[in-house]
Amino acid sequence: MFRSGRLLLTFNRHIESPLGIVNVISNKKINTKVAMSDKFRLPARYGAGEKSVWVEYIQLAAEYKPAVNLGQGFPDYHAPQHVTKALADIATSDNPLLMQYTRGFGHPRLVQNLSKVYSPLIGRELDPLNEILVTSGAYEALYSAILGHVDTGDEVIVIEPFFDCYDFMIKCAGGIPKFIALKPKANKENMTSADWVLDEKELASLFTDRTKMIILNTPHNPLGKVFTKNELQLIADLCKKHNVLCVSDEVYEWMVYEPNKHIRIATLPGMWERTITVGSAGKTFSVTGWKIGWAYCPANLMRNLQVVHQNCVYTCPTPTQEAVARSFEIELSRINSPECYFFSLAKELLPKRDFLVKTLRANGFNPTVPDGGYFIIADWSKLDSKIDLSTESDKYKDYRFTKKFAKEVGVLAIPPSAFYSEAHKNLGENFARFCFIKKDENLALTEKLLKSWNEK
Repeated sequence: MFRSGRLLLTFNRHIESPLGIVNVISNKKINTKVAMSDKFRLPARYGAGEKSVWVEYIQLAAEYKPAVNLGQGFPDYHAPQHVTKALADIATSDNPLLMQYTRGFGHPRLVQNLSKVYSPLIGRELDPLNEILVTSGAYEALYSAILGHVDTGDEVIVIEPFFDCYDFMIKCAGGIPKFIALKPKANKENMTSADWVLDEKELASLFTDRTKMIILNTPHNPLGKVFTKNELQLIADLCKKHNVLCVSDEVYEWMVYEPNKHIRIATLPGMWERTITVGSAGKTFSVTGWKIGWAYCPANLMRNLQVVHQNCVYTCPTPTQEAVARSFEIELSRINSPECYFFSLAKELLPKRDFLVKTLRANGFNPTVPDGGYFIIADWSKLDSKIDLSTESDKYKDYRFTKKFAKEVGVLAIPPSAFYSEAHKNLGENFARFCFIKKDENLALTEKLLKSWNEK
């Protein structure tokens, strides 16, 4: 019976445990709070439930209110007018069905337009109903791909630094991540992201009969590396040799700076049938808060993603899917013109990139110039003597630096060790990640704040 918040046991029984048969003490009062905290603890597949770097640094920004947030990867200015207007028109539309559920695997108008966008890019006709899945952001596309294909004990190769959810999702699926780091050819001034490379022998050694998947990210976050055809061919050959899937995270596909070219690994010989490609409306149209993403791949691979999706998200919001579909139609109508946002975005970002690179160099950082994306990784080690990190208690130096930097300088950056496995976090400790898809006035303010701090 229950009495005063405690459970009184009035009988003897036995239970089985991993240690054998355990006698449960009879006629003893058991503290129900302790019993409940043990029974309802977080499942082991979620680890200890540590905060992600995003949760922690959003809180940091709210608490210290830095003058400039170059941490999170989103624009602080308006998306293209035709994109936002599409959503506004839908919200006031006479069609009531645009406010209701739509097809679970993707709004019909959107998947049709995704097929029109990607079919010519991959050299094959994409079946919009069976080879495309619309997801709750690229995040859920990755989740559905990993949880849909990785089973207990499967190994997944992850290239470091990596978007931090890869590791967690693999472990949640019961898989085993195997890490390999991109490393600079030499520690030098004026590095570009192309100087960060994989060790070919080390990569080949990670492929075994237990390898189920490799996760590729190009253009790369946070380095901005755009993998070359030769680098992709190396990965493709290993995938084919060992019968391994490739999940290709290509959310920054339109942000590539000339003369670099984005090559989709699914287009290489023998790779379509073993590649799941992930994209993002948030990155494509600068509307990260809309949380619309997608994956495309052969129907037999897509089936697994659909099963995860239908039992998790089921369907994505109809208004935002319709707005993305309409936005694609406008871009498709001007695909060969300079006004097409697919191509104008990189041109818009290039001077922002170059301005922030120059600012960081002038103030003691050694930035890696990215060939794609909208992040800059910058080595801050020359500033070590200028900033006192002893008041920060974090384990890793880049966490201590970025927190102290936000408080002293007023500029928020992200610690890159968050993008490395525990064994390799030291590789990111001397760097900070800065985002440059920001208003020109905020980049100018960054320059002013850095210069002022450096002159003290």
